Amino acid sequence: MRRLLDAIYDSAAALAALFLIGVLLMVLLSIFGRQINLYVPGTDAYAGYLMAASGFLALAHTLKHGDHIRVTLVLGALPGRWKHRMELWALAFATAVACMFAFYSCKLAWQSHLFNDVSTANDATPLWIPQIAMALGTVVLAIAFVDELVLEARGLRTVAGEQEPRLHE
Repeated sequence: MRRLLDAIYDSAAALAALFLIGVLLMVLLSIFGRQINLYVPGTDAYAGYLMAASGFLALAHTLKHGDHIRVTLVLGALPGRWKHRMELWALAFATAVACMFAFYSCKLAWQSHLFNDVSTANDATPLWIPQIAMALGTVVLAIAFVDELVLEARGLRTVAGEQEPRLHE
């Protein structure tokens, strides 16, 4: 199961990197298009879609590698058992928020598809297409938070900067 979850996180991160390369290509196309007086419609919109996709798909990977911002001032002052309880509470809350975010992101993409919602920019892209990346990224983030919560509950979670799982008193 661990290898499957890690493969999901790594795959989402690789997809995020590809979308980031897509942003670069859209920007370069826009720049070079201006140099030769060639207007390519939609490059700004597509760069935005690709940037959003990259950000959402990278969320789970950054969480699992400890790259999200954490405020540990209170946690550092707590003894082992209380620290563990506070971590569980924080992860449970974050898991609930991430699950709601994933649910509503999926609902948004589905409704955009049902209503044939299109971009108001000159590209007129069906909005459900770029929203799929947001929905997928939030679903993978919710899975990552559930994973972190289970690891913390079992005493197997490592936090960035620590090499071994924390043992609770």
